[in-house]
Amino acid sequence: MKKNFLKKTAAILLSAAMCTSMVACGSGTGSTAATADDGQKTYTVGVVQYVDDASLNQIEENIESRLAELGEEKNVKFNIQYENGQADGTTLNQIAADLVADKVDLIVAIATPTAQIMQAATEDDQIPIVFAASSDPVGAKLVASMDEPGGNITGTSDALNTEAIFNLMFAQNPDTKKVGLLYSKSEDASTQAIADAKAILDEKGVEYVEKTGTTVDEVSSAADALIAEGVDAVFTPTDNTIMKSELAIYEKFNEAKIPHYAGADSFALNGSFVGYGVDYANLGRETANMVSEILVDGKDISTMPVKTFDNGLAMINTETCEELGYDLSEVEAAFKPYCTGIKETTTKQEFDAATSSDSDSQ
Repeated sequence: MKKNFLKKTAAILLSAAMCTSMVACGSGTGSTAATADDGQKTYTVGVVQYVDDASLNQIEENIESRLAELGEEKNVKFNIQYENGQADGTTLNQIAADLVADKVDLIVAIATPTAQIMQAATEDDQIPIVFAASSDPVGAKLVASMDEPGGNITGTSDALNTEAIFNLMFAQNPDTKKVGLLYSKSEDASTQAIADAKAILDEKGVEYVEKTGTTVDEVSSAADALIAEGVDAVFTPTDNTIMKSELAIYEKFNEAKIPHYAGADSFALNGSFVGYGVDYANLGRETANMVSEILVDGKDISTMPVKTFDNGLAMINTETCEELGYDLSEVEAAFKPYCTGIKETTTKQEFDAATSSDSDSQ
């Protein structure tokens, strides 16, 4: 079970051999990779997660499993030094300082706020950073461009196709007159998506109401306010703060018969009507591939393009669909022209229980 600021140093490929000598790693940044007596190199990778939520947990798990596979394929070992900042800037800064002091070979930063803190911390040491699930890495000033990142950082992006989500919304409810925009102002990843949403709604002549929150309580109050405003639907981009709060608000929207459309499948896992976006399991695997390419294959991180993914998968929560009074077959028929795939899920309350258990044990 993951605990706040608890190091988890695990050898992904087990070996009884102890590391006895040090050689420069393939990244060329001055960090080191250990070599065991059998000649097998071991790379230490710091994996830093912003907060526990369904999407980010899925990414982290797939990074680890894919690195295990790559270790076997390439006859190396990846030691994972796992950290979770639990959305606390002070904690994340301390984690960054510790990883730099430990001279890890590479840092994987899951979510934009994590990547920004890790980038600042490695300005002098230039430890390579591979971010995962940054919605707007250029806007967040992580990279100079998507094709030529520059510096010591690149990664995977879950950039959101905001228009596609609104296509789903208006396909299902063409008479929508007022839309709630629910997000956190503290997350850079939401900025562009919300701007895009406003432009889309302005063009359609649809009224919108903005509500924000940075804590579960604030998000819950924001949801209450949107219901009181009489919105017909709610939109949220790939916002980790709202994702973390979804289990606390989805029943409110269901009772008010307001569908919640969000920018990741994990929102639907935690109760929203629809989550639309990338396959986060695949994003995690591709992040791991980039780690291996940098450390083992010696690729130049500054010239490795940011990887993007097709935003085409709609995840429908069948329980919420029923509570809203919709016919699932009719919803899927309405959605079909606007997405490359449709999946169904039910609400995963066990995620909430696991998170609560972790919190209690810290």
